[in-house]
Amino acid sequence: MSHRPARPFTGRHMAVIMVAFFGVVIAVNLTMATFATRTFGGTVVDNSYVASQKFNGWLEEARAQEQLGWSLDMALDDDRHAVVAATAAGAPLGGARVSATARHPVGRAPDVALAFAEVAPGRFRAVEPLPAGRWKVHMEVTQGASVVRRVVDIL
Repeated sequence: MSHRPARPFTGRHMAVIMVAFFGVVIAVNLTMATFATRTFGGTVVDNSYVASQKFNGWLEEARAQEQLGWSLDMALDDDRHAVVAATAAGAPLGGARVSATARHPVGRAPDVALAFAEVAPGRFRAVEPLPAGRWKVHMEVTQGASVVRRVVDIL
């Protein structure tokens, strides 16, 4: 039985290991950077400092909206028209005005302005259908001086 001595671990071996290690790290970073830039098409807010200054006002507006006691539900009908059911204290909220803008969640499609027609007391249907896909619908319902804003995810 012959016993061969182990090869000595040289600096050349260490160099190959280091190049392979950093090659993997760089490849992973480039892959992740590519995914990040291809899947996120915009910003959450344009200026975070300005948004932080408006935050307390937004909270006050939300409290005022909650005190109205309105319930707003949005869904898509079979033809992809957005339909809003609006009630106040359980009764249909007739005579209100509904407007909305549908935004693609990652900015890959242009915004879609939605105009609504009241089809029954407290029931409003968008005039135009939404294109296929996922949308964040920024809705505003107004009756007199009262305004309620909601953001609804639609598939």
